[in-house]
Amino acid sequence: MNKFSLFLLFILLFSKTAFGQKAESKSDPDSSGVVNSSLLPTTMPLLLFDDSNEKEEKKEKKKKAKKNIWFGVKTKRGLAKRDIRGQEIFEFFNYTEQARALDPYIRDVYWFDNQERSIRTSGYQEGKGYLLHGPYERKINETVVESGMFYFGTKHKTWMLFDSKNVLQDKNHFNEGWPKESRISYYERTNQTVEEITPIQYGLEEGNYFYFYDDKQVAVTGEYQYGEKVGLWTEYWDTGNTKAIRKREIQYQEEAYTENFRPYIRAEWDKDGNLVYRKEM
Repeated sequence: MNKFSLFLLFILLFSKTAFGQKAESKSDPDSSGVVNSSLLPTTMPLLLFDDSNEKEEKKEKKKKAKKNIWFGVKTKRGLAKRDIRGQEIFEFFNYTEQARALDPYIRDVYWFDNQERSIRTSGYQEGKGYLLHGPYERKINETVVESGMFYFGTKHKTWMLFDSKNVLQDKNHFNEGWPKESRISYYERTNQTVEEITPIQYGLEEGNYFYFYDDKQVAVTGEYQYGEKVGLWTEYWDTGNTKAIRKREIQYQEEAYTENFRPYIRAEWDKDGNLVYRKEM
């Protein structure tokens, strides 16, 4: 092999290696701490749990039910049916064809999947299904076991659970997906500057957790299940709401009550979004 052939071979190998490294860098989710997700909240929600108009809503309820208008939105009625261990489960619900951007703070968004003919709580995409909106009722055979209201895919107002004899077992109150018993602390109560939101349901932490800087930017996000931290918890640098840059990610158990699991730091980034540490797997 002459010198020219060796030179060409060297160029090809070098180009392939460099291209491979470049492609790997692009596909590396940790290569940059800058987050470009439309679903990531960059500022706090406004939480106003106000029931002052509840009496007026009750007055209008019967009139609107006849027209399938709920919370000012025209809806249609739906039915989902499935059989589990010889028992028939019916879900009666209303849904809206009106599209709406998902609230990034709410974990469970309920929607009707056209293809599967079932109600789901994740994976909603416009055109693929419809957000539940209005009254909902679940029956096992002929017995009502759950009832409540939805507001654009989120649990709203009062939800009730019953046993097989239709005896009330539990009652919960929601406001557009937020459990009303959630713990909320404020930097300033007067102007609703939220510091921390801990979702509480059935007396335990359940759902998405948020902590905010005093300039209203998100500082920490994570999830609780049955009172325990699960999944990936993320801390963010305070950038004055100019952009979202990850500071640190901590990996917790994927499911609550997983034995012998120790949380660990998965990755860290500096204020510019440069990766400074990643746990080798």
